[in-house]
Amino acid sequence: MTHVARTVAFKPGERNIFFHILTACNLSCRHCYINPAQHGSETLALETIQRWLELFVAPGKTGNVIFLGGEPTLHPDLAAAVAHAKGLGFGVTVDSNGYLFHDFLHRTDPDLLDYLSFSLDGPDPEVNDPLRGSGVFATCVANIKRAVALGFRTSLIYTVSSRNLLHLERMVPLLVELGVKKFFIQVIGLRGRSAGPAAGDHVFQVSRDRWLAVVPGVAARAAAQGIQVTYPKVFIDQDEKFECAGRVAENYFIFPNGRVYQCPLCEDYPINAWRIEDDDLVKNEGLCEDRLFTLDIPEGCVMNKLLQPDTIDYDEKGRPSHKISCCLLKQEIG
Repeated sequence: MTHVARTVAFKPGERNIFFHILTACNLSCRHCYINPAQHGSETLALETIQRWLELFVAPGKTGNVIFLGGEPTLHPDLAAAVAHAKGLGFGVTVDSNGYLFHDFLHRTDPDLLDYLSFSLDGPDPEVNDPLRGSGVFATCVANIKRAVALGFRTSLIYTVSSRNLLHLERMVPLLVELGVKKFFIQVIGLRGRSAGPAAGDHVFQVSRDRWLAVVPGVAARAAAQGIQVTYPKVFIDQDEKFECAGRVAENYFIFPNGRVYQCPLCEDYPINAWRIEDDDLVKNEGLCEDRLFTLDIPEGCVMNKLLQPDTIDYDEKGRPSHKISCCLLKQEIG
């Protein structure tokens, strides 16, 4: 059976709430995007999480909540937060590094979680652990097996970088072995550690040619095994339609210090369009990220052009050879 990748976008009227309920983590991944100076170091109280979730309930609109950290299972009340989000009508996902603290699997229920998502960046400890930490691969794999055995719907996230791109294809048999049904391949962002001094002299970014030479082919092989694969299109031709997610979608990236962004590329900077103040969602004034979304440029994504222009290639006449679509356009196969 031939599987064809199709371009998918966010659904009109749908809200996606990426809720960082804390920034603490037991790991120190080389490419972590969390920036405590910009995102805060608080752990939100359960009552605060519940009140903030209620700010994003909109009559007539569906919504998805993705609980993030740091490591969200470090929060002792994550299970209660999941139950509250489901009670509000949200689809609910938890993104974990695989450690599943506070006996999370037995304090929640598969009926309350649409997906329990795990992060691995290599098909074995030799590739994964230098990026994510010693012993992480074994712990994560063991907990994926436990989750699948208990009936949880599981997905796996693989962040592609120059350190693990050529090992991506070896993830396919591992996914089959583990019984994971959804596979998210994501591109590394120039945010947090991968954008700062901690990155050292190593370049984590992957070129357009290398990305296209590997990722679509691996996605097709995984789909042939019955796995649903989603990956960012990233590079689009000049004749393809570009739309900024900040203009056409309702995505909110919430951090413990109350900042609410609409664009993940902006998260290292205090230009968030919204903030939560006194348990109310407040629009920020002045030159914020949403003012920049309105610009139409040949390079596609305005924020990519401003914040990480080295990712764009130009021809001899100074024209971009392709447009960058950072967060809206996804390819789905399976």
